[in-house]
Amino acid sequence: MADLTADLTPSLTTDAAAMAATHATSFDRPWSEIEFEELLASGAFAVAEPGGFIMVRVAADETEVLSIAIGPNARRRGLASGLLEQACHRAASMGSVRIFLEVAAANLPARNLYGKYGFREVGLRKAYYEDGDDALVLAAPLPLAMGNPEKTL
Repeated sequence: MADLTADLTPSLTTDAAAMAATHATSFDRPWSEIEFEELLASGAFAVAEPGGFIMVRVAADETEVLSIAIGPNARRRGLASGLLEQACHRAASMGSVRIFLEVAAANLPARNLYGKYGFREVGLRKAYYEDGDDALVLAAPLPLAMGNPEKTL
């Protein structure tokens, strides 16, 4: 796995209030602090750095990305890559061999990020989001491998 974030030191967090605040800057329907607390209590874990976080859940040998949010002032700096790498490293150390996520079909920056790590489309949820956008279900094997950064999913 390439180390794109040598200057970042993401760490596990249980700060539901901070995650809710960051989530609110990234999504039309943000999750509440209570929702984050419930996810953490159910076994999900979050890796965070000032300006962003990723929350995942490991079940048996599979990992699901529940949310990744980067605040507006921290975007386009490699933070999402670093958080994804750290969460996947931890999930793999817990026995996970595959990771899944959903991404809005119109979210090209996120799709490019995931494509760079070898995520491929494995499903489609039509009109999944409130705005009517489809959700692409993507999956990648763990550990992550750098793919072709020029390819868009």
